[in-house]
Amino acid sequence: MGNGFLDRVEDNAAVRTWSEKIQREKGDSLAVGYVSELWDFTRVSVAQNNLQELKEIWDQWDNEVRQLFYSNYGDLPYLFDMKVDKRLFRALAQFWNPAYSCFTFGKVDRIYSKAVNVPTFLRKLMNITGMSEQWVTARTKQKGDSRCNPLKSLKDLILAYPDARKKVDVFALGIYGLILFPKILGHVYEAVTNLFDWLDKGVTPVPVILAETFRSLNACRRTGEGRFIGCAQLLLAWFHSHFWKVDKVSYQVFSESYSPLKEIVATSRRDDIIEEKWMAIFQNLQEENIKWRAPWFLPDEILYRCGDFDWVPLLRIWGAVGYAPLLVLRQYRSRQFVPATQGLAECEFSYKDDGYKKKAREMANAWNQTRRMKRLAVGPMSTPEYSEWRVRRINDNIPRPSLENSQSIEEHLRVIPSELEIIKQDFERRNAELEKKIEQMEAEKVNLRLDIDVQKLETEGLRKGKRKVEEDLDSLKTDYKKLRLSARTAGLGKTSEQWRQEVQEEKARADRWEKKFQEAQKQNKSFERSLSESQSEKDELKARVVELEKTVHQYRNRNSVVELQASLSRIEQMKKTIEGLEMALQNYEARIEHLEANEDHQSEQLHYLQDQVARRDRVMGEALVQIREVADHLQTLAVQADTLSVNYELESNRGQELASLLKKIKSQKEMQDRLQLQVQERLDMMKQEMSEKMRESLKDIMAKLNQLIAKGSDKGKGPMVNVNEGNDYEPLYRPGFTPPHVRTQAEYPRKST
Repeated sequence: MGNGFLDRVEDNAAVRTWSEKIQREKGDSLAVGYVSELWDFTRVSVAQNNLQELKEIWDQWDNEVRQLFYSNYGDLPYLFDMKVDKRLFRALAQFWNPAYSCFTFGKVDRIYSKAVNVPTFLRKLMNITGMSEQWVTARTKQKGDSRCNPLKSLKDLILAYPDARKKVDVFALGIYGLILFPKILGHVYEAVTNLFDWLDKGVTPVPVILAETFRSLNACRRTGEGRFIGCAQLLLAWFHSHFWKVDKVSYQVFSESYSPLKEIVATSRRDDIIEEKWMAIFQNLQEENIKWRAPWFLPDEILYRCGDFDWVPLLRIWGAVGYAPLLVLRQYRSRQFVPATQGLAECEFSYKDDGYKKKAREMANAWNQTRRMKRLAVGPMSTPEYSEWRVRRINDNIPRPSLENSQSIEEHLRVIPSELEIIKQDFERRNAELEKKIEQMEAEKVNLRLDIDVQKLETEGLRKGKRKVEEDLDSLKTDYKKLRLSARTAGLGKTSEQWRQEVQEEKARADRWEKKFQEAQKQNKSFERSLSESQSEKDELKARVVELEKTVHQYRNRNSVVELQASLSRIEQMKKTIEGLEMALQNYEARIEHLEANEDHQSEQLHYLQDQVARRDRVMGEALVQIREVADHLQTLAVQADTLSVNYELESNRGQELASLLKKIKSQKEMQDRLQLQVQERLDMMKQEMSEKMRESLKDIMAKLNQLIAKGSDKGKGPMVNVNEGNDYEPLYRPGFTPPHVRTQAEYPRKST
């Protein structure tokens, strides 16, 4: 392979033909007959560094220093505010597929990609800090087989350094060591420092971040446990930016300076979803729930292989791994076809392995010849051949879709209220309805009071009109009397014709006043009638207001009564529950006292039996000692008899009688020996029977104790026990436990025969 750099862009159709051919000839990443080494469940620890000190330093900086950091190192400070949902992360890790370096959710494959703006850089620790080699060496610590620098040294340097550019560089080193590559908590790993030195110019650390994430997830999945030493914040940011669409709205146009981290941090998200819910969501994830391409990810060409590798190798700080972009073309908004994946599962290695330098050199040289492919977004998003290959692909112990739990994501994420919350919501709804009714009645009450005030004003006006009419009538009567009086005094010099005419005028005037008087009387009567009607209406309104006030009072009382009744019913239920629990507790206390009494009684019986056995052992031992003494004496006599029989056998008849007597004594001794053996055998049989009876008794006690524990594990639902049922008791101790003061008969030594 040449050393010159070559970047070739190829047509989509040509790459598809090549990829399908490679897949047919070389095979898949997992061959037929492969047995998965992955655990069913991976316990991943997401322990994080305490970033409060760095965040406080960032908050103290002014806008000028912050802009300097953004221009050199991107939007990394937003990671301070990125919360790590540990339950979501643990659920996500179960779906990592090490054989293909991707996440597999049912029929969907997703590859972790860049979710942060990180420009290129080239630094060494001495150049970053601006300090001497002696200063760096003095603050470098040894942690196991690794060297690292504590956060305190970097913090002191940031606070003490006058140069803003150096502050920014050291601050960036702290973010890289504590957030992006947190291998040792509270320290910046030496290899992270070297990362500033060995990355070439024009190459971003994004491939290193991806490789570190892939390797850490692979290690956790293969061992079934472990601590994730990649950047959990970036992985969760990628997850939130690629999964289910919200409101199905068109995305905005994104500029080069757009920060996905800033938008993700500003978006509020739920953190109360349990791990099992996330697992169910991932198992049943559908293609329509996924953003195949993040809105800020806009490549026109796709890097799909490097050098002689059929995929893209990634060199990282502690090793290397590979990944296949052709596996997730839909993630680039391109049509998905069968990818070339052979060799992915075996390409991973560590820098501690034998021969790693040759492999690392080959991967580094492969980046000198990169191949890119043009996107094609025409027709269906996947080919039929890809669907067939996806069905045939071997599952490397990744959770499969569950047909029993096929709920939608919205149903999984819906908060199911508890029974108490449902009762509370129902009560609040009814209370709101009653409050609305009360407000309506109070409004009607106000309107009625206004009507009463209006009627009062009208009535008062009528009364004033009546008084005015009466005053006018009185004035007319007075004027009439004055007029008659003046006519009498002034009419003496008038003619009869004048008197007649004046009388007619007076009559006409009197008729007019009479009519006015009658009209006034009619008006007065109408006023009185309207006044009585107003008074009756006023009484009716007062009655209605009283009735409304009673109704409002009743509604309020009913509301409080309903609430009080509900509270009392709940209190009664709780009292009944407490009484049942107290009865069960008393029941178990009585049972325990009964068992303790039975245990004491059994212990006394056991000690009594042990004492009896000991006494029998002593009696039998004494009998055996006496029998042995008699046997020894008889043996002595038999020896003496044999001697005498030899000496006196032929001397006389008396000697013969003595010889026969000695033979009888010898035979008696043999019978005594047989008797001693029989007694010893009988003693052994009695001891064995006693031991077996004691073992059986202890077994019965243990069996009844097991039954009691099994019944007691039913959380207070066990049956009532009668403490007066004689000796039908249950054992007090748990199975497999023997009290220290109880020993079986087998522990007592037997006396030798």
